[in-house]
Amino acid sequence: MTVHVIGIGLDGASGLREEVRQIIAQATLLVGSDRHLNYFPDYCGDRIVLKDIKAAMREIRDRLQTDDVIVVLVTGDPLFFGLGRLLLAELPKEQLTFHPHLSAIQLAFNRIKVPWQDALVISVHGRCWEQLTQTLQQGAEKIAILTDDTHNPAAIARLLNSLDLAATYQFWICENLGGMDEKVGCWSLATVPEQRFAPLNVVVLLRQTDSSGDETNFPNLPLLGLPDSSFLSYSDRPGLITKREIRLLILGELALKPGQIIWDIGAGTGSVAIEIARLFPTSTVYAIEKTAAGISLIEQNCQRFGINNVVSIHGTAPEILYHLTPPDRIFIGGSGGNLKEILSFAGAQLHPQGFLVLALATLEHLTLAMQWVEEKGWEHNLLQAQLLRSVAVGSLTRFSPLNPVTILSIKKRLLV
Repeated sequence: MTVHVIGIGLDGASGLREEVRQIIAQATLLVGSDRHLNYFPDYCGDRIVLKDIKAAMREIRDRLQTDDVIVVLVTGDPLFFGLGRLLLAELPKEQLTFHPHLSAIQLAFNRIKVPWQDALVISVHGRCWEQLTQTLQQGAEKIAILTDDTHNPAAIARLLNSLDLAATYQFWICENLGGMDEKVGCWSLATVPEQRFAPLNVVVLLRQTDSSGDETNFPNLPLLGLPDSSFLSYSDRPGLITKREIRLLILGELALKPGQIIWDIGAGTGSVAIEIARLFPTSTVYAIEKTAAGISLIEQNCQRFGINNVVSIHGTAPEILYHLTPPDRIFIGGSGGNLKEILSFAGAQLHPQGFLVLALATLEHLTLAMQWVEEKGWEHNLLQAQLLRSVAVGSLTRFSPLNPVTILSIKKRLLV
């Protein structure tokens, strides 16, 4: 006996192939939701409404030894976030035959005319927000989201707003895909919570690759603590930025004063250098970055913020440092594997009583830096930052952790 698992869309029986309709016509037991069963009002055999899944599974197993023709109706592709997985766990694989229909994800991307072979598909239907939150923080380019009544478009919009992402997304909502009342539209985050959408919907988020949709209000930005989202970032790694809270701690540890020379080694997108430059326009900040993409982002971000006292330096430390004016302050955010060599040269160039601050993400680099500073006998201080940000979870709020960072602050001993 074979159990036929048939995918069906909102176009009902008319969207099925003739051979599949014949299988349903010959069935002695038809299993499905009320909506699916209503597509076949003329069916005269036994019916099971899928309300109590366990009871339905027992009934199907009991009938496997009979001559019944069993058909289970499901939405779209049974093996794509569907009932197929449960059926495979509950019934013998050799007695299952799958007849997939177009999935809602296929329909959604075809409606918005975007290739989707590289999209990440996440279901929050009856699930928690963890995977979606992590995917957004990593800056995935294309995300399709299967929703439910609680994890709906409005809740997803609130989550996006609360995360303060460096990347921005187009917010597509595709309702009743394949049905007569199908609707597909691109919405602004601000308006989504105010709207009502059909319960059967798919949300598609498309990361924007340029600043054409940038709504940052630069005149109203704070003097200290720029939002992460105000910086242009790497297209393939939009989350790779020194986070706002960590920047604030670094600025405090640097003990900055006007008119100084500051080195920012491993400057990335330039977020730390730009914070310093805005606070101290009479200082000169050298932003050293080994990648051409990083240098381009530093220069674009300086232009966005109207900064003219940051000098971008393209090169690998410590070699590129030989050409720079000796500094009053040094921040090391990245070392490219040359931390020991950078510390040796930078420490020698740092003015007496100057401060050198490192943001360290690994135990190995922390150990190496501690060995170096202890050999020098310089005054130092360790600060480990394990921070959590509040994020929206539907109508509620929870904390989401940032990656822990250890900040090592070193004061160069006065020469005698």
